[in-house]
Amino acid sequence: MKILISKLIFCSLVLLSFPKDSFGQDKITKTLNTWNQGTIPYAYFENLPETDSIAFLDTREKEEFEVSHLKNAIWVGYKKFNEKKVLETIPDKSQPIIVYCSIGVRSEDIGEQLKELGYTKILNLHGGIFDWKNKGGQVFNDKEVATDSVHAFSKHWGKLLHEGIKVY
Repeated sequence: MKILISKLIFCSLVLLSFPKDSFGQDKITKTLNTWNQGTIPYAYFENLPETDSIAFLDTREKEEFEVSHLKNAIWVGYKKFNEKKVLETIPDKSQPIIVYCSIGVRSEDIGEQLKELGYTKILNLHGGIFDWKNKGGQVFNDKEVATDSVHAFSKHWGKLLHEGIKVY
């Protein structure tokens, strides 16, 4: 039963992963189209089911995670991606996983590494934590307290973050 529910949730995520308004491309979408290969399907803020059965993996650097992250996200890093932590924390390779970073570039890379580790239900959060915050999503600091601060990575990439307080 648990496997069936897991499959249904993942299939729903994939089917609902198309944005409601896909006619006009925003700056984040254009950037993702430039930098990403499309190897990991996207999940979109507007279509995420409210469920605790999805594991959110934060693929940014530790200092970014400490400033702001999604609720209950697991930090796995990027430059020092921690495969061992993922394998220990998520032993079920059919567990639905959504990877994210600032906008979705680094998370695609980590999603590919997760595929190589054998994980089968991986989605990349389109627009990352920036789009999440831009669309009214809550983020949390290292004390798990809701915050308006968002680590903006750099001044260049921070231009894509329109809501919240930018931290560099």
